[in-house]
Amino acid sequence: MKKANADASCPEGYRSTCPIANVLDIVGDKWTLLVVRDLLILGKHRYGEFQNSPEAIPTNILADRLKRLEAAGLVKKEFYQDNPPRAEYFLTRKGADLGPVLKAMGQWGQRYIPGVVIPKQFASAEIRD
Repeated sequence: MKKANADASCPEGYRSTCPIANVLDIVGDKWTLLVVRDLLILGKHRYGEFQNSPEAIPTNILADRLKRLEAAGLVKKEFYQDNPPRAEYFLTRKGADLGPVLKAMGQWGQRYIPGVVIPKQFASAEIRD
C-alpha cells in the first residue's frame, strides 16, 4: 500500500504528490472497492457475507483487503464473539466518503457497459469511527 517516499515533497509514506496515485495505492486493485461496495451499498459486515458476493473473492485476498482497509482507516473491525473470535467490519467516515466515487463508477459502467445493472435499493451504511 504505502511506499517509501520518492522525494521529500511527497506525503509521508507515499510515492507521489499526485492524489490519484496515492488513492490507487490504497484502493486500486480489483477487489478493494468491491469490499467497500459491499459495506457501503449492500450492508454487508461479516466475513461470510463478503464471501457470498457474486464476484467470489478468494478468502486469502478478502482477509488481506480487510486488513489493508483497516490499516488505511477506511474500515473498523469490531469483535462480536470471543471464542472463536469473530468480527464485523464497518466503514469509517473516511471509507464512506468513497461513496460518490463508487456512484460515479456505477453510472459510468451503466452508460458504457451493456448489461450491467445498478441496484434499485441500497442499504444504509453504518458508519463507525
